[in-house]
Amino acid sequence: MFERKKQLGRDKVSNLINWGHWFAFINGLLAMLIGWRYIASIGEPETLISITYLSLYTLGQFTFLAFIVYLVFIFPITIFLPYSRILRGFAAIVATAGLCTLIYDTVVYGDYGLHLSPFAFELAWGDISSIVQSTSYLAVPIAILIFQLTLSNFLWKRIVKIQRKNYGPKVLFVVGAAFISSHLIHIWADATNYIDITRYDDAYPVSYPATAKTFMESHGFERSTQIKRPQGEKVLSYPMAPLQCHAGSKPNIMMIIVKSLRSDVVNANTMPFLTDYAQKNVSFTQHFTGGTHFNSSMFSLLYSLQTSYMDNTAFDYTSPIFTRELKKEGYHLELFANQEQLDYLQPKAMFADFDKNLTRSHTNSTVSDLAKLGAFQEWKQKQSSPWLAMITLDSTSTYDTPVGFLGIKTVKAPKDYSPAQRVLFNQYRQSAHFVDKQIEMLVESLPKNTVVVIAGVNGNVFKINDNNYKDLLSPNNVNVPLIMHLPNTASRTINYRTSHYGFVPTMLTQVFGCTNPVSDYSSGNTLFSPSDNNWVYVGDQRIFAIYQKDETTIIDRHGKYRIYDPEFKNRIKKKMSAPELIQVMREGRRLYNK
Repeated sequence: MFERKKQLGRDKVSNLINWGHWFAFINGLLAMLIGWRYIASIGEPETLISITYLSLYTLGQFTFLAFIVYLVFIFPITIFLPYSRILRGFAAIVATAGLCTLIYDTVVYGDYGLHLSPFAFELAWGDISSIVQSTSYLAVPIAILIFQLTLSNFLWKRIVKIQRKNYGPKVLFVVGAAFISSHLIHIWADATNYIDITRYDDAYPVSYPATAKTFMESHGFERSTQIKRPQGEKVLSYPMAPLQCHAGSKPNIMMIIVKSLRSDVVNANTMPFLTDYAQKNVSFTQHFTGGTHFNSSMFSLLYSLQTSYMDNTAFDYTSPIFTRELKKEGYHLELFANQEQLDYLQPKAMFADFDKNLTRSHTNSTVSDLAKLGAFQEWKQKQSSPWLAMITLDSTSTYDTPVGFLGIKTVKAPKDYSPAQRVLFNQYRQSAHFVDKQIEMLVESLPKNTVVVIAGVNGNVFKINDNNYKDLLSPNNVNVPLIMHLPNTASRTINYRTSHYGFVPTMLTQVFGCTNPVSDYSSGNTLFSPSDNNWVYVGDQRIFAIYQKDETTIIDRHGKYRIYDPEFKNRIKKKMSAPELIQVMREGRRLYNK
């Protein structure tokens, strides 16, 4: 008798486990239907291979997520409390909570482009009134719960019959094949840069498609640089309306872009020429870069858009509206840079309107900098039409000076610097002094009617390893000089906060007479009027900082954030300010057609 009861108990637990598997599988299918709402935010696939991939990946991903939920929440109850009525009710509640969370995640993703995380939840909760705009979000959980209770009872009554038909292994084979084959297709898509597949990488929650980059590189496979543009990608309106410009005179434009140039190094002891030049022209003392790397900083400068737009593949074939307008006005655009800077350029169309005059990098950056300056002087003599020339100077990023360079006296480094930082600090000053002399010779050789723009790409924190996010997005690395010489414009020192996002609006309105609202093509405002926003976005989609007047919030791609005070000390118990962050997220999606 005892053995009989024990066997009945085992059979009951076995039936409950089988019931749980089928319950999870059907909820995985329901999650698939909800999950297609993510695709509406990105755009539907266009090709047969991308449709096949997305169908397989959707099936594999959501059934996998449903099984994980079952394994974590329902399976333990099956073992320790094997009573069908309790389990069915509990499972219905868990499934309802899971599907409602998924629905809410699709809403947040559609509005902000983020999946739920502590950061995204707080952000969405601060904007809950605009997200939840109808009473349907109250009725939906009740309807789902009723359905789940009905489903759980229906399956339980038929679980023995389902087991006899032996459907389980067939379903497992189909789901497993879908999961594995979708990841294999993604490995190929990632290797060939097939955008109509890889653009869905972050579409679903907890989505990590396989890439096998290390394996492929070790076997001699190189990632393709060819861009296969998807037709169904979300449409970007850039600009939102055609430019209406009425250029009068067409001055030459000289842009001097300096990597790793801190604002505080522009002083009489280290960079005397640039200090004097700033006083005689227009100087922006509280200026922010848009990104802390060459690509992101130049994107914010030339496109004048929040760098969260950088990943949109439209910019691989859409050049900045600023340079397009210059070409339309008959300008010759020339870029003087290192070849390596363009080898890893993203987006690829950033300098598409420029002719390239490239040099190879040298172990001493001053060698390549001098080569670029010499190439410019030769090029300038041959120009007969208005031109824009851009020169990138790299010496300050590598602390280099030429052999035999007579530098400046060393000074005492700040007290909080480590011994290694003190050495780098004074070596950096020598390099900055060298760059100052090169800028002086370059500027003095220009025609008087030339517009001159001198800007830093990023600052410097005097650290050998700059992968620390706090250092990377600290004030010393995001505050950069911006100095402009505009013919017939009086000298000014502007002390309110400005950013790279204001450069293009300033040039188009001040120099080329464009009358469009700045919001048609820019995330910023003209440099000559304070921004209406009390924040500045610095970084990209993966790691970025929101600089406000009294605090700075650094957020990573997983939604983890830290808040710092004006001295850049961590505010451990401080919560983020949702209204400003909501503005930031919406600005990062404003130019997309929905």
